[in-house]
Amino acid sequence: MAEQAVTDTPVTDAGDGVRRRDFINIAAVSAAGIGGLATLVPLISQMAPSADVLAASSTEIDISAIKPGQAIKAEFRKQPVFVRNLTPKEIAEAEKVPLSELRDPQTLAERTKEGKLNWLITMGVCTHLGCVPLGAGEGEVKGDFGGYFCPCHGSSYDTAARIRKGPAPLNLEVPEFEFTSDTVVKIG
Repeated sequence: MAEQAVTDTPVTDAGDGVRRRDFINIAAVSAAGIGGLATLVPLISQMAPSADVLAASSTEIDISAIKPGQAIKAEFRKQPVFVRNLTPKEIAEAEKVPLSELRDPQTLAERTKEGKLNWLITMGVCTHLGCVPLGAGEGEVKGDFGGYFCPCHGSSYDTAARIRKGPAPLNLEVPEFEFTSDTVVKIG
């Protein structure tokens, strides 16, 4: 008779499908997830750069008026940029320097774009303590190597803006740039 009592009680099988409690748990977790996303999206999107910052993230420079041997100073992300049109003589001088003599060895080809070896574009910030080197303006001191000279602590850069003398540890930085036409370069 004990057997009969066991068979008379209703048997519930957990594998029969979704129970009401499971549905409530799934609905509660889903609502919490949607609420979390609704809170996080505005918080994360407010950290995105503003329109004025995005506009300053690249700069276009017309290089048509820069004659061989001349350089100009421009501005990129509120920092000076030097755009220099190297002469064939300056290119030859830069290429004949043995890399073993350089503190931060780089060839001129590594610092320029293919087919545009005469256009050297560098940040105008000394890698020692952040001063602005001379040499881009008309009549400015170009240092011992004909490139740039930092008046703060005496660093001298060659025609390829590579450090040759003084306390600066690295060459002048070459920013990302591309030629959008023969007369316009886009930095950034």
